[in-house]
Amino acid sequence: MSNRITVVLLAVLCAVAASGLISTAAAQAPPSTTAWEIPRTADGRPDFQGNWTNSTLTPFERREGTERLYTADEVASLEQRPVDRFTRGTAPSDPNRPAPTAGRSVGTYNEVYWERGTRVALINGEYRTSLVTRPANGRVPARTPEAERLVQERRDLRSQFGQYDHPEMRPLGERCIFFGSPSGPPMLPVGAYNSNYLIVQTADHLMIMSEMVHDARIIRIGEPRPMPKSVRPYFGNSWGRWEGDTLVVETTNISPLQLVRGVPLSEDAVVIERFTRVDEETIVYEFTIDDPKRFTEPWGGEIPINKLHARLYEYACHEGNYSLTGVLSGARYQERVEAQESTDANR
Repeated sequence: MSNRITVVLLAVLCAVAASGLISTAAAQAPPSTTAWEIPRTADGRPDFQGNWTNSTLTPFERREGTERLYTADEVASLEQRPVDRFTRGTAPSDPNRPAPTAGRSVGTYNEVYWERGTRVALINGEYRTSLVTRPANGRVPARTPEAERLVQERRDLRSQFGQYDHPEMRPLGERCIFFGSPSGPPMLPVGAYNSNYLIVQTADHLMIMSEMVHDARIIRIGEPRPMPKSVRPYFGNSWGRWEGDTLVVETTNISPLQLVRGVPLSEDAVVIERFTRVDEETIVYEFTIDDPKRFTEPWGGEIPINKLHARLYEYACHEGNYSLTGVLSGARYQERVEAQESTDANR
């Protein structure tokens, strides 16, 4: 939950700006005449190292009837909402409030823990209304009949069991195996919290560690080393090459357990990613998914990865992970109670 400090500061700054207390001297300072230069590693390549985040208020797909870009007024309204929500959510609780209604949800985390994003995605000076940019409508293209069949087969298989019947019914992230979407490919915001990364770079490798479930993805830079199609590890087989100052990463052999928008990619799927550092605070991340067996056309998008001026803390998923044991043992308890009630009713 490393963006808590950032969100607090944002709320304070917005409040100060609204009251007109920001120094006019700072606002009137002359712009720097020094052109920004890409920071480089010892081997002369663009330096991507550090802490980053891709959390954003921009939805993944463009909503129906929405234009490609937000207006300035829409951006201001959208970016004010998390400030207002944080202010409300962190207000002191009423000590005289009544107890929750029996049988109803008591809620979840308060606003200190959520990191849904505070900024609209800004790419090339444009405030985007979706992270998906290809096709032009900003929406993921239709699935192929084969993909629909696989999704239905998975649904039918799981429908034979209750959601707490055994550990394999629980999500991979809950089981501390891997989360998928933050690390990729493609690298997509989580949405709720922890859309944060630590990047470490050498001349021949790039390591991207996601804060979510501490997934670590290692990308080799140089000549590709193909794998047999039958070998499909988590995060696939990635290798990178430099095109000028852009790192292009190609990934194949992606695990069928790593769903993309609910669909397992095929053994022939290829994901192309492009990392370009455009200023001190931003990496523009571009991705393309080419899988004719699963989608009716290639598709992709652009996401700003912004500098995170905060620490990443250990996501000790298995350490004290009581939830998996708790939900499974709770389900067994309910089954025993139901069995006993059935026995008593038949006596």
